[in-house]
Amino acid sequence: MTPNFNHQNCVEDQELTVFPEDYSLLTDLYELTMMAAYLGEGLAQRQASFELTVRHLPEGFGYLIAMGLSQAIAYLQNLRFTPVQIAQLQATGIFAKVPPEFWTLLTETTFTGDIWAVPEGTAVFANEPLLRVEAPLWQAQLLETYLLNTLNYQTLIATRAARLRDVAGPQVKLLEFGSRRAFSPQASLWAARAALAAGLDATSNVLAALKLGRSPSGTMAHAFVMALTAILGSETSAFTAFYRYFPQATLLIDTYDTVAAAENLAQQQQSGKVQLEGVRIDSGDLVLLSQKVRALLPGVPIFASGDIDEWQIQRLQAAGACIDGYGIGTRLVTGEAINGVYKLVEIDGIPVAKASNGKQTYPGRKQILRSWQGNQIQADRLGLVTESFQTEQPLLQLIMQQGERVQPPETLAEIAERASVSVASLPTATRRLEQPVPVSVEASEGLKALIKQQSRIR
Repeated sequence: MTPNFNHQNCVEDQELTVFPEDYSLLTDLYELTMMAAYLGEGLAQRQASFELTVRHLPEGFGYLIAMGLSQAIAYLQNLRFTPVQIAQLQATGIFAKVPPEFWTLLTETTFTGDIWAVPEGTAVFANEPLLRVEAPLWQAQLLETYLLNTLNYQTLIATRAARLRDVAGPQVKLLEFGSRRAFSPQASLWAARAALAAGLDATSNVLAALKLGRSPSGTMAHAFVMALTAILGSETSAFTAFYRYFPQATLLIDTYDTVAAAENLAQQQQSGKVQLEGVRIDSGDLVLLSQKVRALLPGVPIFASGDIDEWQIQRLQAAGACIDGYGIGTRLVTGEAINGVYKLVEIDGIPVAKASNGKQTYPGRKQILRSWQGNQIQADRLGLVTESFQTEQPLLQLIMQQGERVQPPETLAEIAERASVSVASLPTATRRLEQPVPVSVEASEGLKALIKQQSRIR
């Protein structure tokens, strides 16, 4: 679908860095082609509602922690097409037959609709909308790719982080070490943010930490130990040299022999030559090694890393490991995707739904209504926005109205507190790692009636 496009005349961007002015083009082609077709058919300005939902929870997950709304709002506030971008689209030849008004539409692009969303840090379940867009059809359609990208990924990381915190407990230090395993530099920033917002203590990503007003946290690498051991003649000399510049550092002690390193450090500490702030083990039998290190270095915090996840933390704790903190990377920032989808639910006041086998959607604009028993979530009800409710808590809140933000941005601390409370409010069966049972989500009577009506239409 690239007619008359001369690739030889293009100048490749080798860096591929994304800036806010690029947001409009950070989309799938069919969003733009649908916009043009809507315009040609006289539908572009019809009022539409799209909802972003997750059809199924990932295997082994009993809940999700919604995340990514802040970046979604920033995207909407920066949505513009520049003259250069419009010229680039024209040069592709793909849009040769679209109405001339399409280019005017792009020139004047700005988001003018409403956004309803679940606050970041809120526990949600399958088929519940994390976000709803109410806007002219062409605008609402354009947003799909970017909204799915940020909410899907950050919700995955936040959920994993919340589970890690829940399993580890409040006293264990959890550090995000995932930058080198995240799927892109941009993803590494989003992963760090989502992890901090859902309960982790710090990130090793310097840029993410400083952008978020936090102090980065890390230890040291095997390379430093190997290099200085080779030059100075001993591993202990490498530790002494590092402490000379970073006296608060956690030392990595498994480059050669973990127990021998701990023995040497114990002697150094007993003689007053060093005051240890912490040690890290990155390999081997973490249960046995941590127990031996604890015996040699009582009172010194022990950190572990190396493909750690919530299941491994649970196993280590059950086996009696003496570990005070974890550095978590690969298993946090990768894994099974959150399969969120962005689907039209209403056009010009007419409820619509997708009927594809296994991919059905619910029609109409919806609200999540949550009922409580004390401080614990009892059940959720998915109802139409036109239905009345009394004792239930509506989760979707108006965030943007007519293109303007109506709620102030939240701090990471506020979001982290909500995430902590959300997880604590879940039933034990929903929080467990093995065969979790999600909270019940029932369709309201009004929604059931609308679903039945839609099925008769088809």
